Amino acid sequence: MQYKLIYICYLFYSTIFKDSAILKDSNVINMETEVKAPARTHQKDDKDCRPQECMAALLPVRDALEVLSGRWKLPILIALSDRPKRFKEISKDINGITDKMLSKELKDLEINKLVTRTVYDTFPPTVEYSRTEHSQSLTDVIMALKDWGTLHRKEIIGK
Repeated sequence: MQYKLIYICYLFYSTIFKDSAILKDSNVINMETEVKAPARTHQKDDKDCRPQECMAALLPVRDALEVLSGRWKLPILIALSDRPKRFKEISKDINGITDKMLSKELKDLEINKLVTRTVYDTFPPTVEYSRTEHSQSLTDVIMALKDWGTLHRKEIIGK
């Protein structure tokens, strides 16, 4: 009797950069990446902060910006803030987004564990999207960005 061994390989896809602090601190297998400088927080009075160390300290900021980058991710998270919604409901809530782009952005948010996709066993299949508990921690960040954006707008435009 012959047995065939079948290996299914899944490509690990993430929007996180290879030199990210997230990969260094996570359980992800080393993806041929080493961060040379130890990550540490930069203090204003820290005069001996070398550029390499300062860049390493800013990796988490870059990670956050990469995860939230793009025109549609924040509007999608805001659309899902009150309750779980189906694809078409999200599409109607966000003016100007195409179905293809919405699908891509939802997959990206799901990969980064900010959105959960739930498939119900109905005919036709029903799919709902909801924010994860992890994404709820972004609420304060979004409000802080809103406040800073208001100040910045006043500084630049004067309104």
